[in-house]
Amino acid sequence: MSDVRIGTSGWSYPKGKGTWNGIFYPVPPGSSRTKGFDELAFYAQHFDTVEVNSTFYRVPSVDAVRKWAERTPGGFEFALKLFQKFTHPEMFAKATGADPADLGRQDVDGFRAAIEPLASAGKLGPVLAQFPASFKNDANARGYLEWLLEAFKDYRVAVELRHRSFSDDPVETLKLLGEYGAAWVQIDEPKFRFSIRQNRLPNVPTFYYMRLHGRNAANWWSHDQSEDRYNYLYSADELKPIVEAAAGATREVRKSYVYANNHFSAKSVANAAQIKAQLGQALPGEYPEEFVERYPDLKGLVKILPKRQA
Repeated sequence: MSDVRIGTSGWSYPKGKGTWNGIFYPVPPGSSRTKGFDELAFYAQHFDTVEVNSTFYRVPSVDAVRKWAERTPGGFEFALKLFQKFTHPEMFAKATGADPADLGRQDVDGFRAAIEPLASAGKLGPVLAQFPASFKNDANARGYLEWLLEAFKDYRVAVELRHRSFSDDPVETLKLLGEYGAAWVQIDEPKFRFSIRQNRLPNVPTFYYMRLHGRNAANWWSHDQSEDRYNYLYSADELKPIVEAAAGATREVRKSYVYANNHFSAKSVANAAQIKAQLGQALPGEYPEEFVERYPDLKGLVKILPKRQA
């Protein structure tokens, strides 16, 4: 059996309707962080891995990454999403005003240098290359993907492809990923005409990577706030085939990673805890009473955090 890591995509959601404050974090909604309260350290009491989304929006400082390592226990692992310049050039240009066409070795070296503290601490998990639905399977896309995999070949790279053209040509897709030992990310999300089709099976023997985005089809493309897209709670029955797939992968790979990205109101935390329970894993840490009241399926499975005295 492989090492199966279950976690969430991100740990800091302090604002918006879907904040984690007052739900998973014992901090009142709408208030700033309680002085001395460390969200990451609290999160790491409950899970042994996290997928970092913030690295998509900006390359982190070496100091920030070093502090991530220092604030988590031994054996904890971070999966890091690649900076948007690598996978979303149009988004990068819109956000920064810079030309993404100058992407090159300096960008690769800069990202590698930034995440080195995690590698040195033995806490670096996979690097996630998440491509948009507009990234289609053609000669240019395959050529770029090969360049990216070569540039980061020293890391375990997980590749999230969303357009159906890649699953319509599985032989070539699997061949390219396999040449670099890259995991084809298995994604659970609303399915549309051009959405990728997958079988939830591992494609390389080294590691397995699954992401759960929720199934909120109504708000996937049309929403007031981006967080609304991830306002979805999987039922226990919906999780069963997902858990079966993750459990089945453990017989074929050395390590598995499953991340819940349905982060609205810490629904990802609830589902991640349920997945751990269905896999027979322990549920360490203590959860606020408000969290269990909101997600009653966890009653009797998790420990309740004692309320602070006034």
